Amino acid sequence: MPNSKNNRKEPEKSRRGRLSEKASSFHGRIPMMAPVELRRPKTLPDLLSERAVSILLDARPKLTKLLVNVTIQGSLGAVQVLMAPENTVGDLINAAVQQYMKEGRRPILPSTDASLCDLHYSQFSLESLGREEKLMALGSRNFFLCTKKAASEDGGNKTTSCSKEAGKVTKSVIPWLKFMDSLF
Repeated sequence: MPNSKNNRKEPEKSRRGRLSEKASSFHGRIPMMAPVELRRPKTLPDLLSERAVSILLDARPKLTKLLVNVTIQGSLGAVQVLMAPENTVGDLINAAVQQYMKEGRRPILPSTDASLCDLHYSQFSLESLGREEKLMALGSRNFFLCTKKAASEDGGNKTTSCSKEAGKVTKSVIPWLKFMDSLF
């Protein structure tokens, strides 16, 4: 009974020649073939000249909006506010308070008046940012907003900043007791 190998005698010879070429290239012996030269693409020689680089630098797009994250004291997550870079810290405080109220987040702020809030770089920063500073000059896009606590002196109309409140606490006899009310 004939098998498939008996019927393929003629193609077998050409197959052996190809196998020897493959085997020789596997063992590091490259068969003698003429090297094919690759055509080099045409380039522009003055592509990286000073004139071209100056044009590329001028073509950078200007920032039109900043996405700013503001974490409000007592809230679980940050409020994201889209602001223009020319806006001030006061504008950011107003927008963050309005966005917080619009989203209906908890805890509810005691007042929607933005003048009763201070903006800090983080919750551990005692220095509040000036309301006239530009957002681009701040160097950060993550901030912490805390409300000014009403002082119990002189009828409660006076408000204090976080740094003044921390200064009062450090001057007292037992300072660590004063911080206990902020934990709850």
